[in-house]
Amino acid sequence: MNTKKPLLLLIIITFLFACKKDLLDNNISGYLKFSNDTIIFDTSFHSIGTPTKILTVYNQNNFNITTNILLSSSNNGVFRMNIDGEPVENQKEIEIASNDSIFIFLEATANINLNNEFLLTSNIKFISGDKNQTIQLVVPARNANFHLPNDNFFFDGTDSINFKYYSISENEIWTNNLPHVVYGYIVIEPEATLTIEEGTEIYFHNNSGIFVGNPILSNQNSQLNNNGTLIVNGSLNNKVIFKGDRLDSWYENIPGQWNGIHFVQGSINNIINHAIISNGINGIRADSVSNNNPTVEINNTIIKNISNIGILGQGATINVTNTLITKCGQYSVACNIGGSYTFTHCTFANYWDYNRRSTPTILLNNYYNSIDGTTYIRDLEKANFKNCIIDGPLTTEISFDEYQEIGLFNYKFEHCIIKIDPTTETENLNYINSIFNEDVKFIDASEDDFHLKDNSPAVNTADISTILLDLDGVQRNIPDIGAYELID
Repeated sequence: MNTKKPLLLLIIITFLFACKKDLLDNNISGYLKFSNDTIIFDTSFHSIGTPTKILTVYNQNNFNITTNILLSSSNNGVFRMNIDGEPVENQKEIEIASNDSIFIFLEATANINLNNEFLLTSNIKFISGDKNQTIQLVVPARNANFHLPNDNFFFDGTDSINFKYYSISENEIWTNNLPHVVYGYIVIEPEATLTIEEGTEIYFHNNSGIFVGNPILSNQNSQLNNNGTLIVNGSLNNKVIFKGDRLDSWYENIPGQWNGIHFVQGSINNIINHAIISNGINGIRADSVSNNNPTVEINNTIIKNISNIGILGQGATINVTNTLITKCGQYSVACNIGGSYTFTHCTFANYWDYNRRSTPTILLNNYYNSIDGTTYIRDLEKANFKNCIIDGPLTTEISFDEYQEIGLFNYKFEHCIIKIDPTTETENLNYINSIFNEDVKFIDASEDDFHLKDNSPAVNTADISTILLDLDGVQRNIPDIGAYELID
């Protein structure tokens, strides 16, 4: 028997298996797994970067894989990629260990001027030996009108001070052809009027807001009249939107993203019709006036998700109808340091759910204390609530902060549903045909649905109203208390 042949065959077989193992160890081909097959960014405004998205790349094989990662260079560099802390467009020979993973951080900035709304796409290719895989990148984008701070010099003797803000010094109209994005403050100067047409959307960056009137000039001249005017001409089905500029869904209901609308002392005859004001620190602040003109009239408006106060009046004259205010970290309405206030067919339902709220829904006050401890009286000429709901989870939702020695402190609740301290004396002319401490029976307060159930005590118990339509435009026949009429 020839023993050399089996020995030679064994040597050949051993060699072949050794080569096969070596080839396997060095084979970079293999399929990768991904946390998403498509990365869809939240809607972004032109020239504003998106929040970062993370793509996780898994190697679930029992051998290492070396891959080349290529970001498509289309769309003029709209998309950006970061791997292992390095911003790159292409990264070659990235080794992913067996049963391990890597993270890819992705961002996008829509730097292309197109129509109002447009879609930008790209992809990332993974080439692992002879295996090609692709992940799609998609960013919905919107063009916008941008309002950025400019230089504004004020002279103080021989010195000048530069205040940066966007100045409106002549009558101006904002239309709904594109959204408006505000960085810093808009200041509507004396004698100027900003008119906002129906359907206009206004988005505010962090630390941004609107001054109706110039606070710098007001400080220099306390008697300044016609200190800027704001007219908001929303309509029932085409409201004007004021909110923060973070469009990613996580920020949809987050309060405190911008600073609010501030009507400066001397600003009068402002009108807000059919608006939604959300996500601010304050919704509306209105300072005192030196005449009987209304500071602001607010109609058919929703104010929600406010970290501090929905409507703050400081000795102002404010008239509000058909308005819902909810989810405020402090007060829904603060009638502070006096003034004159009328609220008709409003729902103040302060179901704040971000932390514990200790302040009631409504504050009435007729004084303030200066830094040196001096108390100054400011007459609360009137705070009249008619056909209103005042509700929330606290045991009382009204605070009466009266300086009792002198000064007017006039208020009235007529045909209202009120959450109030049960020990409060209500058998007097301050309370007329009102309902106390009953469950309003909203459809679902936890989901911000403040329409009425058919067994609500608010149904058919309002006084006859001259406000013929509710916040939704529903006809009032036998009127209900609050901003919403029961839908049959």
